[in-house]
Amino acid sequence: METPSISQINRRGFLRGALATSALLTVARSRGLAAALDPDRHFAPVKVSRDRIIREVVGLRPYRPEGFKVEAERIGDKLLVHNYGHGGAGITLSWGTASLAVDLARDFLEARHLSNLPRAQRRARATHRHFAVLGCGVNGLSTARLLQRRFQDGPGTVTIYAKDLPPETTSNIAGGFWSPTSVFDPEHATAKFTEQFRLACRISNRAFQNLVGPEYGVRWMETLELSRNEASLTRELTGGNDLYPQIEIHRDPDNYFGFPYVKQYNTMLIEPPVYLNALLRDFYIAGGKLVVKEFHSREEIKRLPEPVIFNCTGLGARALFGDQQLEPVRGQLEVLLPQPEIDYCYLSSGYMFPRRDGIILGGTWDHGDWSLAPKPEQTNGILAAHAEIMKGLTKQ
Repeated sequence: METPSISQINRRGFLRGALATSALLTVARSRGLAAALDPDRHFAPVKVSRDRIIREVVGLRPYRPEGFKVEAERIGDKLLVHNYGHGGAGITLSWGTASLAVDLARDFLEARHLSNLPRAQRRARATHRHFAVLGCGVNGLSTARLLQRRFQDGPGTVTIYAKDLPPETTSNIAGGFWSPTSVFDPEHATAKFTEQFRLACRISNRAFQNLVGPEYGVRWMETLELSRNEASLTRELTGGNDLYPQIEIHRDPDNYFGFPYVKQYNTMLIEPPVYLNALLRDFYIAGGKLVVKEFHSREEIKRLPEPVIFNCTGLGARALFGDQQLEPVRGQLEVLLPQPEIDYCYLSSGYMFPRRDGIILGGTWDHGDWSLAPKPEQTNGILAAHAEIMKGLTKQ
């Protein structure tokens, strides 16, 4: 009997593999490709218990019923550009509203200060500008970085003035889930704001995609909206469905936490401690200057040497600029020990975001509450709500 050669054996192995693949694809066509190639999704359980809490934090979202404020005004011979009031979407919208705000400054530089100069001189002068940014949270840092990219003319082009620096900013307390929620009241928002909002969503979403990776602490994350109301399935995701890849609908409570209606999609999760430190590093590398300072009046701001000033003070704008539309929306978070095996987010009666620095559990929205102290009754409620969701998972 002739002994088969190595090449014959390889050919036979290849043919067997090709036949097996062909059979698999035949099954895939009859059952659906995803079902054939990807077995049922397994969700690791979040270990919800009081003894796993590593910290409790409280943040005050800067909320305006009319929506965020991106507007320019003159104060003396200076231009003041407002960029604040993002509600629960400060990180989410940061690059978008920063872009809108910087555009206002560009228009001011070109149309007001330089209108009488020839075009070539206007361009030259526009790059020799100095800017002040008030606030060192995510919106202050994003605005400062965009100014550096568009107008940088050596060290000192942009100076940040701030009372608090990372990790002591409100932005550091945020969950970091990319979703522009709790931004405005639809009954109070104007058509102009709605247009601004949708544009900011798209600009910011694209900007964060460029930062995906461990350096900035940004990653794509599978997300589940768990609901007992079928009408929730038809609701458009905030900002537009096209910003959330691979939307799927599930009516399979046995495999989805016991909920009869589930909308699954992908969005980005941003880890604030990593992300804000990276932005601050980039700001310094690009020649930025930072001054620790607290302002108490418009008069102090008018005395700054920079001709263009960006107000990114968040909730502080209420006292500093008299914006009575601005109010706090208090949010309390319970942070559990990290679980590297948790590779999904969910939104329901509360929300869960798995970060490297801990499992973030939240779900409180207290309008007009200025308290920064954790409330024991909210701790109990958050733990109970998430433990109940996990019961649906353990029954599978």
